[in-house]
Amino acid sequence: MIVLKLGGSVITEKDRPETLDGDALERAADAIAAALEAGREDLVIVHGGGSFGHHNASEHGVSTTAGTHDADAALAIHGAMKTLNQFVLRRLLERDVQAVPVHPFSAAHRARDGTLELPTGQVETMLGEGFVPVLHGDVVAHAGAGATIVSGDELVAELAAALDADRIGLCSTVPGVLDDADAVIDRIDEFDAVADVLGASDATDVTGGMAGKVRTLLALEAEASIFGLETLAAFLEGENPGTTID
Repeated sequence: MIVLKLGGSVITEKDRPETLDGDALERAADAIAAALEAGREDLVIVHGGGSFGHHNASEHGVSTTAGTHDADAALAIHGAMKTLNQFVLRRLLERDVQAVPVHPFSAAHRARDGTLELPTGQVETMLGEGFVPVLHGDVVAHAGAGATIVSGDELVAELAAALDADRIGLCSTVPGVLDDADAVIDRIDEFDAVADVLGASDATDVTGGMAGKVRTLLALEAEASIFGLETLAAFLEGENPGTTID
């Protein structure tokens, strides 16, 4: 079973609010459809917020830790993410991928200490019935803070652990984790070896920077890859493009 993250910066034009990168999404959908048609294993997809979620979250001052009790603010962020999710679903359905949505706002929550709780029974049942669940970054109810953001990376980690994923893929705007000469690092098996290159500040982690991604993936049992859109098909075919993290 594969958990695949389509980065928000991959499928949207991040510098233009609520603007889809249609060509990139088409390419991603083509690769996913081809892999499933070839009989690849079960697949769960998560996509980021890009210029849809991040724009609205920033406008309302909401992050993974700073919350809101304003329903209008929560609905603006959630609504933007549902719109992006519909774009993703439509491209997949056009290619006969049996994609269905799972909206974290209705399924997940954070405890008072920020711990994410994401039941996965519905995702497992969808997979068992031949569907491809598609989740996305979203707002979630947060005890004591109203509603905060749950990132796509957090969802990937929760799903991979709960569903005992065999492989994890993060499709990014870069071809892998880059060193200080902008060359792709082939493999990472401990954070300290790359901390100086990635930057290890808490601020970077909170905003979903590469350091946070690597730390999260190293803590998981399944092998993970970070790669660019041009090698998504190769990853789905069983190869290890970009940077392997284990």
